[in-house]
This record gives sequence, C-alpha cells and structure tokens, in this order.
Amino acid sequence: MEEKKSSGSGFLKVCGILLIIFGALALILSLVGIAGMAALQSIMGSELNVSMAWVALVFAVVGSAIELIAGIIGVANSKKPEKAKTCIVWGALVAAVSVASAILTVASGQDFPIVSLLIGLVLPVLFIIGAVKNMKA
Repeated sequence: MEEKKSSGSGFLKVCGILLIIFGALALILSLVGIAGMAALQSIMGSELNVSMAWVALVFAVVGSAIELIAGIIGVANSKKPEKAKTCIVWGALVAAVSVASAILTVASGQDFPIVSLLIGLVLPVLFIIGAVKNMKA
C-alpha cells in the first residue's frame, strides 16, 4: 500500500512540476505578447483593430496563472492524500481553460484547433489522474 501512495504522490508531483514549468513559460510569453501588442498598437494607432487580440492575451495571462497555481498546489500537496480533491479541482480548471481557449480560437474566426486542444488537455488529465491515484493511496 505504501508503494501505491508513492506512485500517486510521485505522479502528481511530476505533473505539478511540468505545470509549473509550462505555466511560467506561458506567463512570460503572454506578457511579452502584451508588450508587443502595446507597441504595435502605439505605432499603428486606430488603424489596427486588436480588440480580439487583447482578449486573447488577457485570457492567456489568466490561463497561465491558473496553470502555474495548479502546479504549485500539486507539488505542495503531492504527499497529502487529503488534499487530492483540491488538486482535482485545479486540474479541472486547467483543462477548462484549454477548452475555453479552443472556443475563443473558433470565435475569432479560425478553424477548430483539435490538435492544440488535445495537447492542452494531456497534462491536466494526467495531473487529475495523479491526484486520484494519490487520493486512493
């Protein structure tokens, strides 16, 4: 039984670390995107309609922050089976942001990003699996 606990704990911790890494990178890139959009808008002025781009960038910052927080919570609680439900909720939030991002992409007039959505759901689903394994330990 101790081996199961270790398995769920380690799985959750590894997924949490990956969420922290990707969340931090996404947050940095989102902030760079905001700076670039602000520069572009100052150069182009009112000639450029960037309202949807601003919505996407703000959404990216919020989604990145959620991913980062979920990773931190996962790592911090990886050895606490009683906190597994909290990890499941945060994993679900990260997955929901991925789905919402796909919807935002379609709303902006682009094709449905099926590959991007599937890739964006892999880590949150693995994170949730790790939390469930940790809860059962």
